[in-house]
Amino acid sequence: MLASLAEGKSSIRNSLQAEDPVSTLKAFRQMGIDIDDKDSDRIIINGKGLRGLTAPRDNIDCGNSGTTMRLLSGILSAQPFTSVLTGDKFLLRRPMRRIIKPLSEMGAHISSEKGGRPPLTIKGGNLIAITYHSPVASAQVKSAILFAGLYCEGCTTVIEPGKSRDHTERMLTSCGADINIDGLEVSIQGGKGLAPFDITIPGDLSSAAFFIAAGLIVPGSDIVIKKVGINPTRTGIIDIFQKMGGDITLHNVHEVSGESVADIRVRYSELMGTDIGGDLILRAIDEFPVLCAASAIAGGVTRISGASELRVKESDRIASMAMELRKTGVHVEESEDGLAITGLDRLRHAVVQSHGDHRVAMSMAVAGLVTEGGLIIEDTECINTSFPQFPELLKSLY
Repeated sequence: MLASLAEGKSSIRNSLQAEDPVSTLKAFRQMGIDIDDKDSDRIIINGKGLRGLTAPRDNIDCGNSGTTMRLLSGILSAQPFTSVLTGDKFLLRRPMRRIIKPLSEMGAHISSEKGGRPPLTIKGGNLIAITYHSPVASAQVKSAILFAGLYCEGCTTVIEPGKSRDHTERMLTSCGADINIDGLEVSIQGGKGLAPFDITIPGDLSSAAFFIAAGLIVPGSDIVIKKVGINPTRTGIIDIFQKMGGDITLHNVHEVSGESVADIRVRYSELMGTDIGGDLILRAIDEFPVLCAASAIAGGVTRISGASELRVKESDRIASMAMELRKTGVHVEESEDGLAITGLDRLRHAVVQSHGDHRVAMSMAVAGLVTEGGLIIEDTECINTSFPQFPELLKSLY
């Protein structure tokens, strides 16, 4: 997205070859951006500046990617044309009011289906800078507003109730945007163009989390996951597993393209249940399903709270994980914002569902490693959304 809005040629290395980022590439191609992704090691994007996008001839299909839809809405809100954002059946169920409200306050005209759900029809125009107190700590909401703020005269500010991931702020800064960060308050001065860049994307901690969990719960494991991003807004899952007694150490810590990166060594550990909530769960919100899978064989009870955001992900991840873990014999108590999971020494064989959710599917695959007789997981095509290499990588370890 930022490369498309920059003025000139940007190079992106180590990009994720999965359906979500592919949806983003397709969207910008529809709006006239020249993108060369023939080289599997590098994507070249020829940006046309903030005002260089052209009206798409058809609806933009965001697939399963809520990130694509929400962030792109911020950009489209400032364009001199009307566009329609749609997606698959799972994305069409996800709430978009959280971005519709602030972007409408800035001057965009956005219509949606009942309940603020997609498709979204966005009529862009001249936007005004605002100060927005976000009711949720969400990097997607924050990023959508900051992207729209690029096009405003004056200063656009987002104030969050908690610290959400800050990749957008880091990248905007590297592109020359005028960003100011003061605790939970992020501001951007509009009207300044973006410089092109050459970036290497760190390995994704959310993807690494499945192998971190697997290494902790499978007896005899000792694995190293290399070149993983350890941005402090993302490392909640490491802190949680260490709190549970997990043997996790970081090696070769260094910086790549403005992000901290490390090799993560994980060794089998006898995890113990604990209470998890507040800032910890906020910094591990995407890792909730695999945390549940690991908690299923931790000693005692693991109580997770503060995760109500997960009711409106690709699936209701709280309900989905409760339902599937119960099939394996685990005692799970469900609350509005989390779960209490009483661990077992060994899970029992079951046929479980992914609910069309890539993270649920991969988390149950991790649980299957410590299940008597294994698990059968149905509807696993959704894994391609974020991690198509996952099944082969998992198989290669055993």
